[in-house]
Amino acid sequence: MDGLDPAELWRDFRMLVVDGLDEARQQIAEVTGLPFSRVRALRRLRRFGPMTHGALAEAMMVDRPAATVAVDDLCARGLTVRRRHPTDRRCKLVELTAEGNAMLATIDAVVPPPPPGWADVEPADLAVLTRVVHRLRTAARPASAGPGHAGPGSGERGAQPPQTSSRNRSAARSSASQA
Repeated sequence: MDGLDPAELWRDFRMLVVDGLDEARQQIAEVTGLPFSRVRALRRLRRFGPMTHGALAEAMMVDRPAATVAVDDLCARGLTVRRRHPTDRRCKLVELTAEGNAMLATIDAVVPPPPPGWADVEPADLAVLTRVVHRLRTAARPASAGPGHAGPGSGERGAQPPQTSSRNRSAARSSASQA
């Protein structure tokens, strides 16, 4: 594999995945009737467990009013509830309901079709890709997650939401919109 450029390979692979995200989001919206921002909120609650509005906003990379609008909608749909914070009376915790967990199961069942040519990939190449993806997911695990953690979006609780400043969130949103 002379001339292999890992950065170019990563860009190509990333674009292959990113190009399919709009279709996947559309399929999820059609199946669930939820805007994707609500799906993102549900996924963050599954991953991190009950959170304050501020922590949820941080995890979603949105401002607090946007998180509050999302939580209001999810509560109205019966997918989340607000509960009193056990140690801080000024805060409410947002947590998933049984209906919210059922909705996440529905969301997880939506599997967009693979890119053209996927069915023609040789089994040996798929085995290599499987090993690479497993290695990358293992390397991406938060140190505090422990051996049972399956990585981002896995639904494991106990991981900490990202801690970023509002300036870093703005920069991340700006970068994401340019990608």
